[in-house]
Amino acid sequence: MMRLLFPIAFSLLALTTASCSAPASGDKGGFVVPGDASQPFLMEEIARFEEPWAMAFDMGTGVLFITEKKGAIRFRAPDGKVGAVTGVPKVDYGGQGGLGDFVFAPGQTSGKLDGRLVYLSWVEAGRGDTRGAVVGRADLVCEDQSSCDLRDLRVIWRQQPKVTGRGHFSHRLAFSPDGKYLYISSGDRQKMAPAQDRNSDLGKIVRLPIDANGEPTGSAEQVSLGHRNMLGLQFDPQGRLWAIEHGPAGGDELNLIKPGGNYGWPIVSQGRHYNGTPIPDHSTRPDLAAPALSWNPVIAPGGMIFYTGDLFPEWKGQVLIAAMKPAGVVRVGIEGEAASEMARYPMENRIRSIAQAPDGAIWIVEDGKYLKSSRLFRLTPKRTD
Repeated sequence: MMRLLFPIAFSLLALTTASCSAPASGDKGGFVVPGDASQPFLMEEIARFEEPWAMAFDMGTGVLFITEKKGAIRFRAPDGKVGAVTGVPKVDYGGQGGLGDFVFAPGQTSGKLDGRLVYLSWVEAGRGDTRGAVVGRADLVCEDQSSCDLRDLRVIWRQQPKVTGRGHFSHRLAFSPDGKYLYISSGDRQKMAPAQDRNSDLGKIVRLPIDANGEPTGSAEQVSLGHRNMLGLQFDPQGRLWAIEHGPAGGDELNLIKPGGNYGWPIVSQGRHYNGTPIPDHSTRPDLAAPALSWNPVIAPGGMIFYTGDLFPEWKGQVLIAAMKPAGVVRVGIEGEAASEMARYPMENRIRSIAQAPDGAIWIVEDGKYLKSSRLFRLTPKRTD
């Protein structure tokens, strides 16, 4: 049974012929700078994938894991060795559905990858023509440099109710800084009205209490409501939770998430319905939480990070967003509870996901919606000497 959380303080890559191919410039990658040559980074193509969705670094070893929507997980070690993960659950693939997020339980920083605890999300079928997102936990067992296996995979949360359609699952995951809660974005499934229904998971951010062994210790709690489709969920360096959300025709949002907050969907939005029907904007309902930043036209966010590395020191504490329309990376500065766009870096193709490596490099991967294979890039600063 889901409980309501009222306002309280928030205390890789297998290069197989089936799904990946070597970069056109060779196994070592090639430096290219698409778009504006004044961009402050070099881009090294590393590998290619089939419909990648999420990626995560193991911070103790630097191994990168990438999920593919059809139901595969690939990994790449820092020395270039590649492999595939077995034991991946069967997914209900189609539309926006399939395999989703992948995160490591916090505090795992040893130099040995074997025995990590991981959490992943995917879409499962229900009765009839229904489906919903689920979240599971598993032990990641890596016995050599070429293969890993998910063992003891168990579902710990199911999006309720399961409904028809194949959109707006969201299913992004983020651990609280203290590791005591796993936060989950649960989209409105394109049904709109349930986002305001406290008896439904749809259109909410929920959290699960997690014990020291990585096990849930209670039922999911609603943190916030009134959301549409949140494809980015991250804590900032101050320990505050932020979500980036797709609006309808216009009105993409970056929101600072506060417990008990109602973020307005579908009552208010900075955009319009796709058929042109207007929606009252946030200024008409000051009782509902307004976004810290909104975009109209949209940026179609695919994911986001708060940058904390040293390679781009002037970007520390800022948000980097994978943008799909127009394609690029969007950089956002945070000042208190306000946000403002600082820069955009155009890309050749839609960017689905973004991650920060242990060395501070930024990694991005292209969206696979219109591509036979999607490129993975490593971004590092240009030399100025």
